Amino acid sequence: MEENGYTVMVEDVDDLAAVKAEHQVPPELQSCHTAIVDGYIIEGHVPVEDIERLLAERPEVAGLAVPGMPVGSPGMEVAGAADQPYDVIAFDSTGGFVVYASH
Repeated sequence: MEENGYTVMVEDVDDLAAVKAEHQVPPELQSCHTAIVDGYIIEGHVPVEDIERLLAERPEVAGLAVPGMPVGSPGMEVAGAADQPYDVIAFDSTGGFVVYASH
């Protein structure tokens, strides 16, 4: 994110599960990182272009998630390994979700 001009504030917490619960990230969409970007929850390795689209369009969703850690997603590139296809999921505060982008 910093490479794309964003200011990043890292906060290490002892109980990340509590953070995910507080922000109502559906269990099936959880990953290794949780961020708040301009009021939206960003869960996992979401590409910056999808975050920028979210901020430009301002849909009525709680946030975006990339469940797990698919190879080829931002920060999960592996030299010599083929990228895995993955979806970015938009989710709301009621637990509903839809595919927002596919990579």
